[in-house]
Amino acid sequence: MIDTKPFDAHVNDRVDVVVAGGGVTGQALATALASGMGRVARIALLSRDGQNITRAADSRCVALGAASVRMLTQLGVWDACAPLSQPVSGIDISDSSLRAGVRPILLSYDNLLGGSEAASHIVPLTALEQSLSAAVAATPQIIQLRHTAGISFEVRGESIEIPVTSSQTLRAKLLVAADGRRSPLRAFANIKTTGWSYAQTGITVTVAHDRPHGGRAVQHFLPGGPFALLPLPGNRTCVTWSESEGEARRVMALDDAAFLDELELRAGGRLGALQLDGPRQAWPLGAFVARSFIAPRFALAGDAAHNVHPIAGQGLNLGLRDCAALAECAVDAQRLGLDIGQVAVLQRYERWRRFDTLSAAASFDALNRLFSDDGQVRRSLREFGLGLVNRLPGLKQRLVVEAAGLSGDLPRLMRGDAI
Repeated sequence: MIDTKPFDAHVNDRVDVVVAGGGVTGQALATALASGMGRVARIALLSRDGQNITRAADSRCVALGAASVRMLTQLGVWDACAPLSQPVSGIDISDSSLRAGVRPILLSYDNLLGGSEAASHIVPLTALEQSLSAAVAATPQIIQLRHTAGISFEVRGESIEIPVTSSQTLRAKLLVAADGRRSPLRAFANIKTTGWSYAQTGITVTVAHDRPHGGRAVQHFLPGGPFALLPLPGNRTCVTWSESEGEARRVMALDDAAFLDELELRAGGRLGALQLDGPRQAWPLGAFVARSFIAPRFALAGDAAHNVHPIAGQGLNLGLRDCAALAECAVDAQRLGLDIGQVAVLQRYERWRRFDTLSAAASFDALNRLFSDDGQVRRSLREFGLGLVNRLPGLKQRLVVEAAGLSGDLPRLMRGDAI
């Protein structure tokens, strides 16, 4: 169960911001707001009743770009999860049929910034959640509450009211929905989404193996979808791949030995013999972007605002950038003596994040469709393109900077600076 801090038991409790959602995005946003708004801030972090902030037996890992790592470092979170993470020293990309006897590397590059800083780290999701949970618990401005009332809110003049229990209602300047891709609050606000299904399933599992990975990540583009080997500390790797729905059902129904055979077929023998080191997980793949990120005194962040194909591993990084941008908008307004929930503040946030998110969703969608085409002509064109990029060091470095999340109009936290 969630440990909650003492909270005034008045029927109407006043806070500055209510953040709904006890996952990574919600915890990161609450921590970022507290870091910038100072000791007088009061931030309520809501999670559903009975929902644990951290999950046990979760095999998912996330690829955190350098910008996200800089943000977490500035918030005092990174030191706790760094020992469980693996810096990615390089990336190898191949494009072949499933039964190909050899998977030639068509594009290979070092994943470093300035020769020393890793452009990305692979982090177990549970390690990140636990580190954020510890930071939240140590921040007196954040009050954790269980949400037992129905999902609703009402704007009343200069406040927004959110029922928390049958006898308690929060009043805030701003409500942020960070409550996941099926966000009940987004639905209550009547914010529609534009999206599509991929008819693909994402599968992930952690494996142990004989051969060292050397810190290098591998992306095999296969007809069913991208298959990635993401290095973890020791001889361990997080396997993440996209597969057609029917093939995914078949693979997930296999016993452990047959499932490992499928893994080894796709891994191409690169890591030697594999052993399962955690549970398998699977989920349907789709993409959407909310048609608006804001409403009166209300904003969306993270998966509540957007969901993208995992081909580039950027979904969580986009969510953390939402947090950094929204916190900066709110803190800048507070320092000017402005109402942090007023429309001009929220419009700044939406302008900052929505176009970037739309561009990312479209780019990842195009990549998935391009590399899932198994026609020989398309494959030959892809091989030519990847080979060309492999011979252009400047373009490869540009790819590294983009994947690190260090391009574009960066919020201060993602530059490693305080808000």
